[in-house]
Amino acid sequence: MKGKIGLVVGLGVGYVLGTRAGRERYEQIKTQWLKLWHTDPVQHQVARVQEFAKSQAAAVPGAMWNGAVKVVKAVSSSGTPGQKLDGVIDATKDAVDEVADAAEDTAEAARKTTTKTTTKSTSAKSASSKSSAKKNGS
Repeated sequence: MKGKIGLVVGLGVGYVLGTRAGRERYEQIKTQWLKLWHTDPVQHQVARVQEFAKSQAAAVPGAMWNGAVKVVKAVSSSGTPGQKLDGVIDATKDAVDEVADAAEDTAEAARKTTTKTTTKSTSAKSASSKSSAKKNGS
């Protein structure tokens, strides 16, 4: 209930402030946002995210497809209905494990990418602040 009240209050405040600021202020904010969006560091990160998404996009669906193929093969195999059922259950368990592994690998790759980006930006900021401290101290 508190969340709904907060949402309504937030929307109300946003509406009131937005209408007071008017179209001119909206255009100013939009212009500033577009300037930021088109800077080289932001576009570099956008490109990295796009490349990561392209490289990881097929991992989970591929594992799901392979699992479905295994289940179908288990169903269409020869044997008694009980043997087929056991085969389907085993194939399904294997498929679930493969999908979970693919999802975990994708998540781990995303964490590594994020960590590398954070480390690089922290190193750059640290080096920049050290050099400006030297300049100010000289």
